[in-house]
Amino acid sequence: MGWEPFKITYTSDYFQDLYELAVELIRRGHAYVDHQTPEEIKENREKKMNSPWRDRPIAESLNLFDEMKRGMIEEGKATLRMKQDMQSDNFNMYDLIAYRIKASFTPHPHAGDKWCIYPSYDYSHCIVDSLENITHSLCTLEFETRRASYYWLLDALGLYQPYVWEYSRLNVTNTMMSKRKLNRLVTQHWVDGWDDPRLMTLAGLRRRGVTPKSINDFVRGIGITRSDCSVIRLDRLEYHIREELNKIAPRTMVVLHPLKVVITNLEAGSLMDLDAKKWPDAQLEDASSFYKVPFSNIVYIDHSDFRMQDSKDYYGLAPGKSVLLRYAFPIKCTDVILGDDKETILEVRAEYDPSKRTKPKVGVLHWVAEPSPGVDPLKVEVRLFDKLFLSENPGELGDDWLSDLNPESKVVIPGAYAVSSVKNAAVGDRFQFERLGYFVVDKDSTPEKLVFNRTVTLRDSYSKSGK
Repeated sequence: MGWEPFKITYTSDYFQDLYELAVELIRRGHAYVDHQTPEEIKENREKKMNSPWRDRPIAESLNLFDEMKRGMIEEGKATLRMKQDMQSDNFNMYDLIAYRIKASFTPHPHAGDKWCIYPSYDYSHCIVDSLENITHSLCTLEFETRRASYYWLLDALGLYQPYVWEYSRLNVTNTMMSKRKLNRLVTQHWVDGWDDPRLMTLAGLRRRGVTPKSINDFVRGIGITRSDCSVIRLDRLEYHIREELNKIAPRTMVVLHPLKVVITNLEAGSLMDLDAKKWPDAQLEDASSFYKVPFSNIVYIDHSDFRMQDSKDYYGLAPGKSVLLRYAFPIKCTDVILGDDKETILEVRAEYDPSKRTKPKVGVLHWVAEPSPGVDPLKVEVRLFDKLFLSENPGELGDDWLSDLNPESKVVIPGAYAVSSVKNAAVGDRFQFERLGYFVVDKDSTPEKLVFNRTVTLRDSYSKSGK
């Protein structure tokens, strides 16, 4: 994201401190070892009933907690609970669990196999904040009711108390931010992992080609609020993505659904190298702002850019109609080769105007040509990503939220054609595919085949509707 952290730490860095403070909490009479099952704890908390072990002797809890640490008590047979206020109006003061047993000294990613008891979030969060001497503990509004427990524990241990401040969670339309629901999407394979480009995880946004600056500008633009019902439209984020990529992504041409066009008045085997712009404002004297595209008697346009029946509002190619090929020449359709069903379009025949005197009144088409006689253009895979959910706020659908998944959120086009200038592109390289949108080279690319993810389309409804 472009920020340099002062230090990267883990709660596991403080496991020994947390354990010693838990012992001290027991000594001060503010914690006890409990043997209730999770179901019993839940029921008694709902009834505001004390645990039958709440008032056991301090020495007994100290001894049992030591046995928990040494692996002498089975998982699920004991927990360490804070002795808070079971009659409070705040549910998060009902003797929260501080430690649980994890059997068999299961290795921890950072601490190894030293521990078989692990601190809870409610216990460790505030203590680690205090031990690290942070000034402010920032969290989202759903943690506001935990503030009482946060300060209770630090006060009980006589530790420094950082300032706690809550703000509303950033919610974006047509996606899901709940970690629990994101985990379900990933583990049940509704998406392709935590870095799926359809997810609003940082890994997913990175893989989709979104830049750190785009995200920072987006967040800076919307500011911070304590309104818990605000949902930011996705197209507002997309606006910032386009603004950034428009400046840094060079232009190129890719045809998603190739339709063969044979130029009958250009000799077979002839080849011209034409200049194409990497940037809209490219200056002729700056050679680095251009790339070469081959032009031959066989070019490919997109199937969507040809129709058998022309109309006034159609800007593509049609029988008897002329269009301009981007950076190249005007062409006019002279014939169409159909399949046996007399409907499938197999090939288009056309003539080009080498003098460029023809001035088509309508479309300018992107295209890709054979780089040499009989050799297909560079074949690439293109993945078109769209909104993950059909509804703007799928979280409002309750248990039926999975039914709102967009079946067209990922469309894979395995046989697109690209100009040869992108063949050496590396993972993470970004481009604007002219007339199509912004794309990034995906990590699934191989030396044999490039894979591109669509970051965002060229359409910008947000700036048109007003910022």
